[in-house]
Amino acid sequence: MVAISGWVAPGWEHVRRAFEHNFERGTELGAAFAAYHRGSKVVDLWGGTADESDGRPWQEDTTVIVYSTTKGATAMCANRLADEGTLDVEAPVREYWPEFAQAGKEDVTVADLLAHRAGLAWIDGTMSFEDMIAWDPVIKALEVQTPSWAPGSKHGYHATTYGWLVGEVVRRVTGRSLGSYLRDEIAGPIGADFFIGLPAGEEVRVAPLVPFSLRPPAGEGGTSGKGSTSGKSDKGGTTDTSSVNELIETFLGHDGPLSKALNAPGGALRDTSVWDDPRLYAAEIPAANGISDARSVALLYASCIGEVVGPSGERIRTFSEKQLDRASRQETSGPDAVLFGLDLQWGLGFILNRGIIAASGIGGPRAFGHFGMGGSAGWADPDLELAMGYVMNRMSIGMTGDSRSFKLMQACFEAARG
Repeated sequence: MVAISGWVAPGWEHVRRAFEHNFERGTELGAAFAAYHRGSKVVDLWGGTADESDGRPWQEDTTVIVYSTTKGATAMCANRLADEGTLDVEAPVREYWPEFAQAGKEDVTVADLLAHRAGLAWIDGTMSFEDMIAWDPVIKALEVQTPSWAPGSKHGYHATTYGWLVGEVVRRVTGRSLGSYLRDEIAGPIGADFFIGLPAGEEVRVAPLVPFSLRPPAGEGGTSGKGSTSGKSDKGGTTDTSSVNELIETFLGHDGPLSKALNAPGGALRDTSVWDDPRLYAAEIPAANGISDARSVALLYASCIGEVVGPSGERIRTFSEKQLDRASRQETSGPDAVLFGLDLQWGLGFILNRGIIAASGIGGPRAFGHFGMGGSAGWADPDLELAMGYVMNRMSIGMTGDSRSFKLMQACFEAARG
């Protein structure tokens, strides 16, 4: 049995049982989960193995790449600036970034960037890894890029470009990189270890990720090595998976929209081994390379929905209730043009509890947050004054959360309501 460390407040014991159950089911290698209720920490759990190559255990201070859960922290930066009055999300991007106003992007607004409406989910051409992590080459490429759809006409997941787009606006407004602004103005003051651009010496805390496989091995159902499109269902029958395979090929084929979005800019992320490269840890990719622990993710979201206590005892809130209402206002409708046509809806950089997410039963109508590829999550419900963070190293196929985090969140909602 895997040893689980940490604690839960009285009344939150069911969350610990749900965390333990994920390990008992064999769905975890190493993981952590935390929750804040009414500004106070009520759950802080971790366990399992941080690195299966040497058996290193998951420790209290273990961190891990959280992929697109990073976008939530990036959205917090933009919303903080909007709350302060230094960024107008309704204004054209050109007011802050004049060189952006090329190739049909003259009227793209900051809100379009935050809500994935800009039509810039990928960049044409190719780009080296070295150019990608240097920042400026990506910015110059985005300046001349023609949108793939009329900006504002629909939304489609900007899986990687979101970070450079929003990050450059933050840089133009503040004179600081997004990672520096996040550290200095949001994460640092509340004592959260959330890094976009990992400081030197922090690499030893990072748990390597264990990748998932898109398709099951031959003989285990799904697509076999000989191109079969049928497999055995859980009930012993046969399930025709041709429609699923067609969907995968349409969106994740080499020229599919999701494949191009995930591998942007210019295919620089197509080699998945780069995610274990210390140079990538140190770079700033504000859509995807955030490195954190669960309690820091939860603390960041807690600071968005209410006051939290900083390291020196001061009470801090990331942005006001008014900005929270604006951030969680629905900006999009209809299917996502990049993410398999899912009914995934956006506020100002945050996934909202609508459509496919609402069907999972994780909170009330104002709940919001962001998920990361493989399973990580940050989520908050302002009405219940509840914020949660989940990180792990064994990746699942999910891009909008999975059963591990959902079961933990549901247990938290029961405790908060109880």
